[in-house]
Amino acid sequence: ANTLFDIWIKYKPRLPEWYYNERLVKVGDTLAQIKEYKLALQQCYERYLQQFVSVNLDDVMDDVQRFKSAFFPNGVRDKNAAVMFHVLQARNVCIYHVVCSRDRNLRHGESLQTCLNVLTSLRLTMQVALPQEDLCWLIYNGTIHIYTICRHLMVMGHSAKVLEYLLWASICMESSIPLLSVHYLTWRATLYTAVSQCYFDCQASIHGEIFARRGLIKIDELKQLEDISSSLGHTEREKIFREATLKMSVMIFKRAVYESRKKSNSFRRESKLNPRKAVNVSWPRTTTERLLVAMFDGAAAQFLAILEALPDRSRNLLPSHPPVPDEVQIPEVTSELFSAGLEILSGNSLKKQKQLENIFVITAGEERVSGDAAVKFVKLAFSYEEWNVFYSAFEFVDHFLQAQDDPTWKKAELELKLLTLMQPVVLPGRFERSFSFSEGGKSKEGSIRRGSEKTKTIRSECCSESLKPGDPFRDLMILAKTTFSCVSTFEQNVHPGKEILVDVVMCLWQKCKTELQQIQKSGSHCLEYMHKHQAYQWVHILWIMNEIIEKSNIADTNVMFAEITLCLAAILENVADS
Repeated sequence: ANTLFDIWIKYKPRLPEWYYNERLVKVGDTLAQIKEYKLALQQCYERYLQQFVSVNLDDVMDDVQRFKSAFFPNGVRDKNAAVMFHVLQARNVCIYHVVCSRDRNLRHGESLQTCLNVLTSLRLTMQVALPQEDLCWLIYNGTIHIYTICRHLMVMGHSAKVLEYLLWASICMESSIPLLSVHYLTWRATLYTAVSQCYFDCQASIHGEIFARRGLIKIDELKQLEDISSSLGHTEREKIFREATLKMSVMIFKRAVYESRKKSNSFRRESKLNPRKAVNVSWPRTTTERLLVAMFDGAAAQFLAILEALPDRSRNLLPSHPPVPDEVQIPEVTSELFSAGLEILSGNSLKKQKQLENIFVITAGEERVSGDAAVKFVKLAFSYEEWNVFYSAFEFVDHFLQAQDDPTWKKAELELKLLTLMQPVVLPGRFERSFSFSEGGKSKEGSIRRGSEKTKTIRSECCSESLKPGDPFRDLMILAKTTFSCVSTFEQNVHPGKEILVDVVMCLWQKCKTELQQIQKSGSHCLEYMHKHQAYQWVHILWIMNEIIEKSNIADTNVMFAEITLCLAAILENVADS
């Protein structure tokens, strides 16, 4: 930063003003491309803007007239206006990335407010540029930046705060004539989908459906114009319209699958399908499946609709629990969605119509389900406690994952194995199944409960042989040691995701917390207490939890992890004093 500062100070008086400003912006763009956002912000973009505005830059961002008079004194048609628009937009993007670099999860109110200020500033810049057709590139880039920031905030639970900005981005795409072409339709449909999702997140599903239907109307209007005259090939054009229509249809299905059941006066509670017996029943088998078939063609589209209809952004992977809505029909629809998804994963929905050997592909196609979507489905089944679906889907997906060599799929395989290990910890004594996994070139075997009558002996090198079936530490120790092995022995790009590692550690902590606090309270009698109550294993698990936190760099993701570390430190001090 100091070197760059010295360069600008040294060469500014020696260079023509236009050339200096051009270099200033280009260096900033280069720094932003290599993700040196703070340097680009302070030493390039803000340095450029400060030549025109002597006051705090943020002070002129709340009023359109002050904004125009400060940055565009000669009007937006001036030859330097395009560069000014670019710098203003790039500055906002850099501010956002600087905030994310120090507070990615936006835990501090100041970070969230800065992101909202960035969105407001981007909107203001686009508002001034919108009447100029030759600045359509700025509008398009602005919608991308707004969408990127808003999606981040939506994941963090701030959908209500970003809805207005996504609506603005959508309207901008419709208001700029060059951006109304079919070439930009896919992106416009993505923005429509984000707006609808925002409404769903805000518990305003009816508005989400209305906006999706409005999107369908806009898409149909463009299609009618394109049918008259189009520069694109027929096949390419049809594909673009089909994908855009699919996105809108999925958002409509997201509400319709539940609302149609609520409104039906002739609703009869259909018996829940057993996934292992459903193979003999013809597809479509339920009301939900019939709606899927009516609205979507192909397994990929139907599976996408199922995934979008299931997720609840307020739901974490743990603690797992079935839906608890006000209407009795909702859990029934949820179960039918899972059953339909499992039928598609098994390939039965297509095999009954044509021969199909493999339902999985790396990327989604007309009649294939992507590997990413299948993995997401298994995780959702775990979260909703749809255990029959979870284990049946796990078998299909695991066979696919084991045949892949890419580290991404190995990571997904490990995450699903950790879920199967978590299940008996979350709901002990309910299930048991066996599986094997590879670690350091050695094959290891383990088993997961799947019904107390089918309990099997565990054979796993990651678990002490002294832990017998029925031992209260057995499942906890298997989960802890296997997770520790995953973050210790595999390559970094194969490690399970931080989200699932956080869930594993929190699950272990909740199960061990009470016993560990009792050990901690025993003070100088710590060793005596552990010997009397055979509590050494609790401390061992605590140590493993701490090692997982340290090796996976998740210490800053949850304040509870500090409590785990402090508990271990206190117990070790008590042991030293005993």
